[in-house]
Amino acid sequence: MYKLGDSIVYTLYGESHAEYIGGYLEGIPKGMKIDIEQINKDLALRKPSAGIGTPRKEPDEVEFLSGLDNGKATGEKIHYRIKNTNTDSSKYDIFNRTPRPGHADLPALIKFPGHKIKGGNQFSGRLTVSVVVAGSIARQFIAQYGINVGAFTRSIGNVRDEEERTFEDTVRSKDNPTRAATKELDSLMNREVLEASAEEDSVGGVVECITTGLPIGFGGTWFGSLDAEIARAVFAIPACKGVEFGRGFELTKMKGSESNDPFYYENGVRLRTNNMGGILGGMSDGAPMVFRAAFKPTPSIGKEQDTIDLKTKSDAKVVVKGRHDPCIVPRAVVVVESVTCLVIADEIKKEKLAK
Repeated sequence: MYKLGDSIVYTLYGESHAEYIGGYLEGIPKGMKIDIEQINKDLALRKPSAGIGTPRKEPDEVEFLSGLDNGKATGEKIHYRIKNTNTDSSKYDIFNRTPRPGHADLPALIKFPGHKIKGGNQFSGRLTVSVVVAGSIARQFIAQYGINVGAFTRSIGNVRDEEERTFEDTVRSKDNPTRAATKELDSLMNREVLEASAEEDSVGGVVECITTGLPIGFGGTWFGSLDAEIARAVFAIPACKGVEFGRGFELTKMKGSESNDPFYYENGVRLRTNNMGGILGGMSDGAPMVFRAAFKPTPSIGKEQDTIDLKTKSDAKVVVKGRHDPCIVPRAVVVVESVTCLVIADEIKKEKLAK
């Protein structure tokens, strides 16, 4: 399934080594100004950083085919695409026979007869370039309602940021290659990535996302709850293996008297703590919405790994050579922001239509 949303609908298309990756975005109001410079800034945050990212370089120039006129939305479906310039997939042929551990190769080869491994195909993180374009437009849409979404790197490998962070920290993180909240943590996280890379290995980490400006009662219940919708979208990001809101699994070690967030009045309703991450009953409680997403280590590593030979039906070995990130966490930060913006934009449109 390549669609996200009901009222503002994002549709993704393309593959990692196809000629183009693109998307459609429906529901953006007619006349809304689209800041192309902001889109390019967000795309730049997704690009690999020197030394800790893949050597694969793509210009990521967005071509808008329809839905925009003189920088404004026409009210019709916005269609855009990004040309892939690095599309040589010949070195991946061997993986049709010896699937890569940690990749979607094996289930894809079994599920889709005739499937040929070309990079990550439709499962690749390369497709997040389309997500960021749509998310950047959604970011501009929700900003009109005073809602802002930011994220930063909470941890990489064994290096973890233990401080409480605010939305302002997410803004400052844009100056750091690892998207850490401080220069000191950036240096430590950078070293963690470089050490793994030197060992022909990789590391994972955690992205924390903070959303401000959500009104009390924003969201839904049960299967339409705001946290469920956010989690569904975030889990769709390749390599994401976990999502938790507020204190998350730490809440299991607390008592109700410790975990409950007390209310008080001060120029409106306020909360003394934010253990629930700004969500109660699937709806915003007025506090910043805070969640974390866990990303596994990049599965493409230079170390020899055990696999199978699908032709001989025997055990085999595989080494993944090529242009790969030793850690995708810094690049995932803006992708987490993007899907969050898309979900919130869709919810705004749904709630406006419902009134």
